[in-house]
Amino acid sequence: MEPLPPWTALVLAGGRGERMGGQAKPQLEVGGRTMLATVLAAVADAAARVVVGPPQPVPDGVVVLREEPPGGGPVAALRAGLPEVGTEVVVLLAADLPFLTADLVTGLRSRLEAAQLVEVGHERGGGARVLDLDRHVAADADGVVVVDETGRDQHLLGAWRTAALRAALPGDGGPSSLRRVLAPLSVRRWRPDVAPGSPPPWADCDTPADLARARAVAGRLGG
Repeated sequence: MEPLPPWTALVLAGGRGERMGGQAKPQLEVGGRTMLATVLAAVADAAARVVVGPPQPVPDGVVVLREEPPGGGPVAALRAGLPEVGTEVVVLLAADLPFLTADLVTGLRSRLEAAQLVEVGHERGGGARVLDLDRHVAADADGVVVVDETGRDQHLLGAWRTAALRAALPGDGGPSSLRRVLAPLSVRRWRPDVAPGSPPPWADCDTPADLARARAVAGRLGG
Protein backbone atom coordinates (compact mmCIF):
# COMPACT_ATOMS: atom_id res chain seq x y z
CA MET A 1 0.00 0.00 0.00
CA GLU A 2 1.33 3.41 -0.96
CA PRO A 3 2.06 5.69 2.00
CA LEU A 4 -0.38 8.55 2.37
CA PRO A 5 0.94 12.00 1.48
CA PRO A 6 1.97 14.51 4.16
CA TRP A 7 -0.89 16.52 5.57
CA THR A 8 -1.76 19.40 7.84
CA ALA A 9 -4.43 19.45 10.55
CA LEU A 10 -6.43 22.69 10.63
CA VAL A 11 -8.58 22.89 13.77
CA LEU A 12 -11.24 25.59 14.04
CA ALA A 13 -11.53 26.60 17.70
CA GLY A 14 -12.98 30.10 17.57
CA GLY A 15 -16.61 29.52 18.52
CA ARG A 16 -17.97 31.80 21.22
CA GLY A 17 -19.78 29.00 23.03
CA GLU A 18 -22.79 31.21 23.71
CA ARG A 19 -25.00 28.20 24.46
CA MET A 20 -22.34 27.08 26.93
CA GLY A 21 -22.62 30.27 28.94
CA GLY A 22 -19.73 31.87 27.09
CA GLN A 23 -17.23 29.18 28.06
CA ALA A 24 -14.52 28.27 25.56
CA LYS A 25 -15.84 24.96 24.23
CA PRO A 26 -12.46 23.51 23.18
CA GLN A 27 -11.23 23.78 26.77
CA LEU A 28 -14.16 21.90 28.30
CA GLU A 29 -13.20 18.43 29.53
CA VAL A 30 -14.68 15.13 28.43
CA GLY A 31 -13.13 11.92 29.70
CA GLY A 32 -10.47 13.67 31.73
CA ARG A 33 -9.02 15.93 29.06
CA THR A 34 -10.11 18.91 27.04
CA MET A 35 -11.87 18.35 23.76
CA LEU A 36 -9.11 20.29 21.98
CA ALA A 37 -6.51 17.98 23.53
CA THR A 38 -8.43 14.98 22.19
CA VAL A 39 -8.57 16.45 18.69
CA LEU A 40 -4.87 17.38 18.70
CA ALA A 41 -3.93 13.89 19.91
CA ALA A 42 -5.88 12.37 17.01
CA VAL A 43 -3.80 14.38 14.53
CA ALA A 44 -0.44 13.98 16.26
CA ASP A 45 1.22 12.54 13.14
CA ALA A 46 0.33 15.52 10.94
CA ALA A 47 3.20 17.43 9.35
CA ALA A 48 1.78 20.53 11.03
CA ARG A 49 -1.06 21.28 13.43
CA VAL A 50 -2.76 24.66 13.23
CA VAL A 51 -5.45 25.89 15.64
CA VAL A 52 -7.50 28.95 14.70
CA GLY A 53 -9.06 30.63 17.70
CA PRO A 54 -8.22 32.61 20.83
CA PRO A 55 -4.96 31.92 22.68
CA GLN A 56 -5.26 28.69 24.65
CA PRO A 57 -3.04 25.89 25.94
CA VAL A 58 -1.68 23.64 23.20
CA PRO A 59 1.25 21.20 22.94
CA ASP A 60 4.64 22.43 21.76
CA GLY A 61 4.82 22.90 18.01
CA VAL A 62 1.13 23.64 17.50
CA VAL A 63 0.51 26.96 15.76
CA VAL A 64 -2.30 29.11 17.18
CA LEU A 65 -3.76 31.89 15.02
CA ARG A 66 -6.68 34.28 15.41
CA GLU A 67 -9.26 34.79 12.69
CA GLU A 68 -10.33 38.28 11.63
CA PRO A 69 -12.63 39.45 12.91
CA PRO A 70 -12.30 37.43 16.12
CA GLY A 71 -15.24 35.06 16.33
CA GLY A 72 -15.96 35.66 12.65
CA GLY A 73 -16.98 32.07 11.98
CA PRO A 74 -15.61 29.09 10.03
CA VAL A 75 -14.99 30.92 6.74
CA ALA A 76 -12.95 33.62 8.49
CA ALA A 77 -11.07 30.90 10.36
CA LEU A 78 -10.38 29.02 7.14
CA ARG A 79 -9.08 32.21 5.56
CA ALA A 80 -6.73 32.72 8.52
CA GLY A 81 -5.50 29.14 8.66
CA LEU A 82 -4.94 28.17 5.03
CA PRO A 83 -1.81 30.35 4.58
CA GLU A 84 -0.14 28.18 7.23
CA VAL A 85 -0.81 24.98 5.27
CA GLY A 86 2.22 23.81 3.32
CA THR A 87 0.95 20.37 2.32
CA GLU A 88 -1.29 19.25 -0.53
CA VAL A 89 -3.79 17.70 1.88
CA VAL A 90 -5.44 19.37 4.86
CA VAL A 91 -7.76 17.78 7.41
CA LEU A 92 -10.35 20.32 8.53
CA LEU A 93 -11.75 19.72 12.00
CA ALA A 94 -13.93 21.25 14.67
CA ALA A 95 -12.32 21.56 18.09
CA ASP A 96 -15.25 20.04 20.00
CA LEU A 97 -15.07 16.40 18.88
CA PRO A 98 -14.52 14.46 22.12
CA PHE A 99 -14.56 11.05 20.43
CA LEU A 100 -12.31 11.75 17.45
CA THR A 101 -9.62 9.12 16.86
CA ALA A 102 -6.47 8.85 14.78
CA ASP A 103 -8.02 5.88 12.94
CA LEU A 104 -10.94 8.02 11.83
CA VAL A 105 -8.58 10.69 10.51
CA THR A 106 -6.56 8.06 8.65
CA GLY A 107 -9.79 6.74 7.14
CA LEU A 108 -10.60 10.17 5.75
CA ARG A 109 -7.13 10.59 4.28
CA SER A 110 -7.18 7.11 2.76
CA ARG A 111 -10.52 7.73 1.09
CA LEU A 112 -9.30 10.99 -0.35
CA GLU A 113 -6.54 9.07 -2.11
CA ALA A 114 -8.64 6.07 -3.07
CA ALA A 115 -9.47 5.43 -6.73
CA GLN A 116 -12.90 3.89 -6.18
CA LEU A 117 -16.20 5.66 -5.71
CA VAL A 118 -17.81 5.58 -2.30
CA GLU A 119 -21.34 4.51 -1.43
CA VAL A 120 -22.91 6.09 1.62
CA GLY A 121 -26.12 4.77 3.15
CA HIS A 122 -28.32 6.06 5.91
CA GLU A 123 -31.57 5.07 7.54
CA ARG A 124 -34.76 7.00 7.04
CA GLY A 125 -38.21 6.71 8.55
CA GLY A 126 -39.89 3.34 8.22
CA GLY A 127 -36.60 1.46 8.21
CA ALA A 128 -35.82 2.24 4.58
CA ARG A 129 -32.14 2.31 3.72
CA VAL A 130 -31.10 5.01 1.27
CA LEU A 131 -27.87 4.81 -0.71
CA ASP A 132 -26.39 8.12 -1.72
CA LEU A 133 -24.11 7.26 -4.65
CA ASP A 134 -21.39 9.70 -5.62
CA ARG A 135 -21.40 8.43 -9.21
CA HIS A 136 -20.33 11.75 -10.67
CA VAL A 137 -17.36 12.29 -8.38
CA ALA A 138 -14.04 11.76 -10.10
CA ALA A 139 -11.20 9.77 -8.55
CA ASP A 140 -9.47 13.06 -7.73
CA ALA A 141 -12.30 14.37 -5.55
CA ASP A 142 -11.67 17.67 -3.80
CA GLY A 143 -12.58 16.29 -0.40
CA VAL A 144 -14.00 13.53 1.75
CA VAL A 145 -16.38 14.31 4.60
CA VAL A 146 -18.05 12.23 7.26
CA VAL A 147 -21.83 12.09 7.13
CA ASP A 148 -23.83 11.61 10.31
CA GLU A 149 -26.73 9.29 11.01
CA THR A 150 -29.16 11.68 9.29
CA GLY A 151 -27.06 11.88 6.11
CA ARG A 152 -25.87 15.40 6.88
CA ASP A 153 -22.37 16.36 5.73
CA GLN A 154 -19.98 17.18 8.57
CA HIS A 155 -17.77 19.72 6.84
CA LEU A 156 -15.61 20.17 9.93
CA LEU A 157 -14.74 16.49 9.89
CA GLY A 158 -13.14 16.03 6.50
CA ALA A 159 -9.97 15.75 4.42
CA TRP A 160 -9.47 18.15 1.54
CA ARG A 161 -7.15 19.04 -1.32
CA THR A 162 -5.55 22.25 -0.13
CA ALA A 163 -5.58 23.79 -3.60
CA ALA A 164 -9.31 23.16 -3.93
CA LEU A 165 -10.05 24.89 -0.63
CA ARG A 166 -7.92 27.86 -1.60
CA ALA A 167 -9.70 28.16 -4.94
CA ALA A 168 -13.13 27.95 -3.30
CA LEU A 169 -12.40 30.47 -0.56
CA PRO A 170 -14.09 33.78 -1.42
CA GLY A 171 -12.54 37.18 -1.01
CA ASP A 172 -13.81 39.62 1.56
CA GLY A 173 -17.52 40.11 1.11
CA GLY A 174 -18.07 36.60 -0.25
CA PRO A 175 -20.31 33.93 1.29
CA SER A 176 -20.00 33.64 5.07
CA SER A 177 -21.45 30.12 5.22
CA LEU A 178 -18.91 27.31 5.06
CA ARG A 179 -21.52 25.06 3.49
CA ARG A 180 -21.99 27.55 0.63
CA VAL A 181 -18.24 27.99 0.18
CA LEU A 182 -17.69 24.23 -0.13
CA ALA A 183 -20.80 23.51 -2.22
CA PRO A 184 -19.05 23.80 -5.64
CA LEU A 185 -16.39 21.22 -4.71
CA SER A 186 -16.60 17.53 -5.61
CA VAL A 187 -16.94 15.58 -2.38
CA ARG A 188 -16.97 11.93 -1.38
CA ARG A 189 -19.11 11.09 1.60
CA TRP A 190 -18.23 8.50 4.21
CA ARG A 191 -20.39 7.09 6.97
CA PRO A 192 -18.01 5.31 9.37
CA ASP A 193 -19.22 2.17 11.07
CA VAL A 194 -19.98 2.70 14.75
CA ALA A 195 -19.92 -0.29 17.09
CA PRO A 196 -23.02 -0.82 19.25
CA GLY A 197 -22.72 1.21 22.43
CA SER A 198 -19.90 3.35 21.06
CA PRO A 199 -20.23 7.10 20.51
CA PRO A 200 -20.18 8.31 16.91
CA PRO A 201 -16.95 10.13 16.05
CA TRP A 202 -18.92 13.05 14.63
CA ALA A 203 -20.59 13.77 17.99
CA ASP A 204 -19.87 17.37 18.97
CA CYS A 205 -20.83 19.46 21.98
CA ASP A 206 -22.88 22.51 21.06
CA THR A 207 -25.09 22.64 24.16
CA PRO A 208 -24.86 21.80 27.87
CA ALA A 209 -27.01 18.74 27.16
CA ASP A 210 -24.55 17.56 24.47
CA LEU A 211 -21.69 18.01 26.92
CA ALA A 212 -23.49 16.11 29.67
CA ARG A 213 -24.21 13.20 27.30
CA ALA A 214 -20.60 13.10 26.10
CA ARG A 215 -19.31 13.09 29.67
CA ALA A 216 -21.71 10.32 30.62
CA VAL A 217 -20.60 8.19 27.66
CA ALA A 218 -16.92 8.86 28.36
CA GLY A 219 -17.43 7.93 32.00
CA ARG A 220 -19.13 4.69 31.03
CA LEU A 221 -16.41 3.78 28.54
CA GLY A 222 -13.66 4.70 30.97
CA GLY A 223 -15.25 2.86 33.86
